[in-house]
Amino acid sequence: MVTVVKSLVLFVLAALTEIGGAWLVWQGVREHRGLLWIAAGVLSLGVYGFVATFQPAAHFGRVLAAYGGVFVAGSLGWAVVVDGFRPDRWDYLGAVVCLLGVAVIMYAPRG
Repeated sequence: MVTVVKSLVLFVLAALTEIGGAWLVWQGVREHRGLLWIAAGVLSLGVYGFVATFQPAAHFGRVLAAYGGVFVAGSLGWAVVVDGFRPDRWDYLGAVVCLLGVAVIMYAPRG
């Protein structure tokens, strides 16, 4: 159980650093907020690159594939909290499907 909790915490941290970093770069470039925003975004994206290495699972491909589902759901969550985005039922359904995929890929019992 501790391993699953650690894994979930790392997925949340990965989402915050990647989505947040991409958002900062977007703000710096698209919203003309400047080089400091871009630099902060690049730094955050660099931190994201290290987070996956702390996952308890040993297979890079499995971790990254599962993280894709966390990224989808996390991106929608970020958009709601930070940008005031209003998802529709299909957005929610897609996020749930992705998170179910995460659960199957990462936490299904294996022999």
